[in-house]
Amino acid sequence: MESLFIEIDHVAIAVHDIEAAIKWYEDVFGATVEHREDVKSDGVYEALVNVAESYIQLLTPTREDSPVAKYLAKNGEGLHHIAYRVKDCAEALNAAKESGCRVIDEKPRPGSRNTTVAFIHPKTSFGTLIELVEVN
Repeated sequence: MESLFIEIDHVAIAVHDIEAAIKWYEDVFGATVEHREDVKSDGVYEALVNVAESYIQLLTPTREDSPVAKYLAKNGEGLHHIAYRVKDCAEALNAAKESGCRVIDEKPRPGSRNTTVAFIHPKTSFGTLIELVEVN
């Protein structure tokens, strides 16, 4: 089978104070933020720190009922998920579902940066929340 992954799109890190996290990446590594966005549908604010052709996605909740707020309350700051760039999000999601994976999104949906995304539940992916990202 040919891989459906193109590359790693981003590694997401949940933080309480996104401005402090951005400053830390800038001060320690000279990293720059390429994109910021308030993703209202997910209840998060994101900052994408550029790393070659990929990103570190810093996430902070904008409302208490968001998945990231719940994650922070349960686990504290740290690695939230890994996102793989795919050619076709629907095809990759269907492949996961057909193989028996539990999914969070039954069908792809709009993501930040004008992307199409879908999430695979960590219970069927060795404890890692996986995001599939199609760049449009």
